[in-house]
Amino acid sequence: MLADLARFFGKTRSSNQMAKERLKLVLIHDRSNVSPQFLDMVKSEIIKVINNYMDVDEEALDIQLTRTRSEHGDGVVPALVANIPIKNVKKCGK
Repeated sequence: MLADLARFFGKTRSSNQMAKERLKLVLIHDRSNVSPQFLDMVKSEIIKVINNYMDVDEEALDIQLTRTRSEHGDGVVPALVANIPIKNVKKCGK
């Protein structure tokens, strides 16, 4: 989905970048039991919300679904980890 948006706005990715992104999605899917489409939808929604307040570098955006220990230390739980480079913070005025 992000690749489609990038093409629409004139941004293109190299085949190497696209292959790397697909591999990430496959690994995430294997680890978390969610579809790559689901993760794309989550990324898209996160970008929409954040874009209300700041401009982000969507090309460098990295969102991963991983596993971490629970707060109580009694097991492993899924965790959403996001690295979202900020280009500019928008001024909010009412």
